[in-house]
Amino acid sequence: MDDPDPRRRLPALHRLLDAPAGAALLAAHPRAAVVAALRVALEAARLRPDESDEAGLLATATAALGPVPGLRRVLNATGVVLHTGLGRAPLAPAALAAIAGFAGGYANLELELESGRRGDRHAGCAALLRELTGAEAALVVNNGAAAVLLALSALAAGGEAVVSRGELVEIGGGFRIPEVIAQGGARLVEVGTTNRTRLADFAAAIGPATRVLLRVHPANYRILGFSEAVPPAALAGLAHEHGLLAIEDLGSGALADLGRFGLPREPTLAEQLVAAGRHHVEAGGDALGQGRLARQAEAAEVGQR
Repeated sequence: MDDPDPRRRLPALHRLLDAPAGAALLAAHPRAAVVAALRVALEAARLRPDESDEAGLLATATAALGPVPGLRRVLNATGVVLHTGLGRAPLAPAALAAIAGFAGGYANLELELESGRRGDRHAGCAALLRELTGAEAALVVNNGAAAVLLALSALAAGGEAVVSRGELVEIGGGFRIPEVIAQGGARLVEVGTTNRTRLADFAAAIGPATRVLLRVHPANYRILGFSEAVPPAALAGLAHEHGLLAIEDLGSGALADLGRFGLPREPTLAEQLVAAGRHHVEAGGDALGQGRLARQAEAAEVGQR
């Protein structure tokens, strides 16, 4: 006797994975992503079970997992684990599965379920970053230049931003620090020399128009040997003494101690916030944060400025 509920006739997940088309998907995509895509297809099929069969479900999953035009998977044999040209850090299978699950339907991106009112799309990730780093406030934007630009616009517009000459670099995408500072509405005050900048250089440059003391990560550019730079804690202390803000651009931001995994240890964001005197700290989420094209701005005082 046939089961009166047509949803019971939908193929099981393992049957879809064992089918030739399912095996082809597993060969081209991570298993977690394939499973997530098939589960989304099955969930949708339960609303129209009479119109869904094995071939249709696999076709739906294949379309969801289809490649982005112009992109293809490659092997990273460069020796650089987090390679800019290769997408930097691959997403974890759990993250891929979560994306596939949410992208196949609707989610409360800007909706407070309790009140039914419009919410803030940044609230979720900001809360996670505050929890992970101990920051008082957090914001995620597209890239490093955007983070610096927003910080300067909020904290230094119409005033002066003091920065070492050795940190007036150009970062990826052709963004040059002097131009970013100008775009943010601040006036650049250069101190020190290309290879040596001391705390006294920053102190001598502070005047009535000074708003922020800025440290910039040099990206892949580095001066070795006869060189000197101001530690973040010292710069934060000087800023405190004069009632100013310090902005620290970390480049990459580690959320966990990588030394536990046999990798060279990077100071975590929580440690860097303490070292920077809990002023404004920026860190990349597209490298050590294992995200893509994100930039995290953890700030103690940027809120209402």
